[in-house]
Amino acid sequence: MADKVRAANSRFIDVKTAVSEGYSPIPCASGITGGAMGIHYVNGRYLNDDKIDIARPEAVMYEPLADGALKLVAVEYITSKGPASLDGQLFNFNSAPNRYGLGEFYELHVWAWKGNPTGTFADMNPKVSCEHAMAPSQ
Repeated sequence: MADKVRAANSRFIDVKTAVSEGYSPIPCASGITGGAMGIHYVNGRYLNDDKIDIARPEAVMYEPLADGALKLVAVEYITSKGPASLDGQLFNFNSAPNRYGLGEFYELHVWAWKGNPTGTFADMNPKVSCEHAMAPSQ
């Protein structure tokens, strides 16, 4: 499935494409036990429509690099309707309340551009870091 996701979403390699399609950044997300998800660029319209479309992920995830560049690492599909699946892969359920301030939802990360030793569909990637994320004021 990672190949299908890459084929459908490689246009997001340039973060300007995500911005032009209505995605906005939220702060870099790190794991409590290490690893990170990176900076999520979220499309509010897709987040609220509850549709799952491989070419229209609700979030596009970038790792901030030392030179200030953002490297596409993964996408995330999110819906409040479930149980949900994409191409046979079941989504993870997140109850409410949660750290995102959202109601109950189902999500699926697909690490299509950066290998994840904990799995293609794991939430956190130990090979991703928020070390070079700029503070919100920068």
